[in-house]
Amino acid sequence: MEATSAPRVGVLGAGTMGAGIAQIAALGGRETLLYDAFEGAAERGAARLAEALAKGAARGRWSEADAEAARDRVRPVGAIEELAGCAILIEAAPEELELKRKLFGEVAAICGAETVLASNTSSLRVADIAAGVPHPERVVGMHFFNPPALMKLVEVVATPESAEAALVTTTELAEAMGRTPIRAKDSPGFVANRLARPFTLESLRIAGDGVAAPARVDEIVRAAGFRMGPFELLDLIGIDVNLTIARSFFAQGGEPERWRPTPIQEAMVAAGRLGRKSGHGFYDYDGSDPEPADLSAIVPALGEHSNGDEAEVLDRLFAQIANEAAFALAEEVASAADMNTAMRLGFNWPRGPLEIAAEIGPRALEVLSALEREKGPAYAPGPELSRIISSSG
Repeated sequence: MEATSAPRVGVLGAGTMGAGIAQIAALGGRETLLYDAFEGAAERGAARLAEALAKGAARGRWSEADAEAARDRVRPVGAIEELAGCAILIEAAPEELELKRKLFGEVAAICGAETVLASNTSSLRVADIAAGVPHPERVVGMHFFNPPALMKLVEVVATPESAEAALVTTTELAEAMGRTPIRAKDSPGFVANRLARPFTLESLRIAGDGVAAPARVDEIVRAAGFRMGPFELLDLIGIDVNLTIARSFFAQGGEPERWRPTPIQEAMVAAGRLGRKSGHGFYDYDGSDPEPADLSAIVPALGEHSNGDEAEVLDRLFAQIANEAAFALAEEVASAADMNTAMRLGFNWPRGPLEIAAEIGPRALEVLSALEREKGPAYAPGPELSRIISSSG
């Protein structure tokens, strides 16, 4: 892993995400400077990083020699001016637009125009972060998934002004880190988070329509090869966090009906049932094993279910997953291959959305058309859906 002449990397933000990014940069042979505006934070981040490297070596993820070499490549710095000379700076600050703009403005004043400025944002438009930064063509997104030391996907996000040279530099760094980079358009949720929308939203609608109870939906989805059911995932993420994300997507996307948050999410948050962190969500976590919750007093529709027909659940869920991929393709958010890669690596799906579209085939259009007639525009087929189904058949 020795690469002493490799371009230097700077990481702005020494929290869990920033330290994790610095760790894989160092393992990839890059001298890495770790900066944080809070006094002592960079040193604490470097110490956590060193501990993580030692644990990884003990578990056989890399050798002790590689861990030691990576640790020696990381240097915490207390002044932002020390980042001058880095070829690429990766910002891993909290999701606050003005904070990220301020950081990029500060480093732009000390670095040359050739320095790439990469934001690890997951929810903000990269173009908004780049606004006001000199030479916005060198600003890109470099979205890691948490924890970065374990998750292999990196979304390289291009704004309309991002220069190809900056995107190539970012892609090459991701590859040196041992990640799999995909190219994404600067749009709501980029690729993986956007394509994951229907996994939870449509499952909520399925339960709300009385087709199947949350626990039954999870059972069906796990049997289809997914590691975790949608309601288990909602409880893990936090139902309040998911609702905030859903509201953001809905607003950023121009309020499309297929992205509208469901009343179930609102009711669960109002009742304080936030998932694992509150001890109660779609499951109760009082005992050693989660138990399906009785939610009939909170959302009456969740107390009225059939046995949950497997075919109906999967038809609705897979049709909407295929449909979201169709919308994303029409908007040129990413290539079909990158979409499949994003969901396999970013969310551990057993199949990518285009593979799911091929699996459900023309049935997707039948299901969506029937649901659109019954329930409205949330089920309107995307402009590319017919084409991707016919081309995959």
